[in-house]
Amino acid sequence: MSTYIDDLNWRYATKKFDINKEVSSKDLQTLLEAIQLTASSYGLQPYEIIIIKDAALREELKAHSWNQTQITDASEVIVFANKTHITSSYVDSYLQDIAQTRGLKTEDLQGLKGMVESTIMKLNPEDQNTWAAKQAYIALGNLLSAAANLRIDTCPMEGFDAAKYDQLLNLKERGLTTAVIVTIGYRSEDDQTQFAAKVRKSKEDLINKL
Repeated sequence: MSTYIDDLNWRYATKKFDINKEVSSKDLQTLLEAIQLTASSYGLQPYEIIIIKDAALREELKAHSWNQTQITDASEVIVFANKTHITSSYVDSYLQDIAQTRGLKTEDLQGLKGMVESTIMKLNPEDQNTWAAKQAYIALGNLLSAAANLRIDTCPMEGFDAAKYDQLLNLKERGLTTAVIVTIGYRSEDDQTQFAAKVRKSKEDLINKL
């Protein structure tokens, strides 16, 4: 655990990446597996992950990301796109996955289906979209920790035009919308942010015991 805390102290929101360093295929697969294994409400994972390598596309996206250089300079740009609507077919597909993986019959999972239908699927479209985006943020947090463990730098980013991202990535047609993005790679020696002391609330101000 002391190593894990060291990892979290090491990481910061990298502002300037080394354009000459790339994340290895092996490490990228480890990070993607960490995302895949992330917990989500009911296990539904109502989001998809989009990895953007294409330089021309990244230049376009940069223009809709406050011209932040991380978009073009990092090794990878990862978009977390959440589902805008949870359909019955999506839930049924998930239940089929459970049944196949655990050797069950879908009839055995009607209780779980009923819970999803009476909670998530009862939400209005705006609240359902918000719920799905929150699940994507859980996956983002897991990715940040996994990357720090591998000493891979990250910068989670909300400074972008989601509608433009959705348009350029053709997300609306797939029932998705951009929730949050993260750039990953290796910090530039010129990034002065890495030397700034980490500022967090004290435990006394953060943690309440009742």
